[in-house]
Amino acid sequence: MNQPGRRRRSVPPKPKPSTKGNYAFIDSQNLNLGVQKIGWKMDWKRFRQWLADEYGVTHAYMFIGYIADNESLYELMHDHGYLVVLKPTLEVKAQQNPEEDQGKDVQKPIVKGNIDADLVLYAMKEYNNYDKAVLVSGDGDFFGLVEYLAQQGKLLKLLTPNQRYSTLLKGFEPSIENLDQHRKELAYHDRPFHRKRAT
Repeated sequence: MNQPGRRRRSVPPKPKPSTKGNYAFIDSQNLNLGVQKIGWKMDWKRFRQWLADEYGVTHAYMFIGYIADNESLYELMHDHGYLVVLKPTLEVKAQQNPEEDQGKDVQKPIVKGNIDADLVLYAMKEYNNYDKAVLVSGDGDFFGLVEYLAQQGKLLKLLTPNQRYSTLLKGFEPSIENLDQHRKELAYHDRPFHRKRAT
């Protein structure tokens, strides 16, 4: 029984577990070229689900250089659950030697779409909205971002396409996971369509 004039001792509420979730920041070109170099293609739908299942990724930002002919690809990525961030691209003409190029087909310009700055920008803009970050790239240009996230306890994983990633990232090996180890789960396979025979 409570005595008059005395207040009950309030029990502080238990802290609620964070519901922010983890965010992935994906260097699409580095990932795509990295797995193709070792002989396989990424199944983007599977990869998105894998990020959610393995690392609790609620938002997966996909950074891609924009090419007008690839509109259907960007829509497909969006349908798979990625937040697609498109970077304007520039056509860079390869240097040509008129003497050597006689009789040869004219080379197509190289399309450049450097997404590094955008990826870093989004990782910092969204910093307070996620619990931890999963960075998908083996590019040493992200050393500063990886270092900062690690220092702040915000780096969950650094997913590299294969074992040949930048030596600048070697210091973060405890956080590095090589996606080639998950090839069976993540590789895209063309599946021929088989009609069921009528019985």
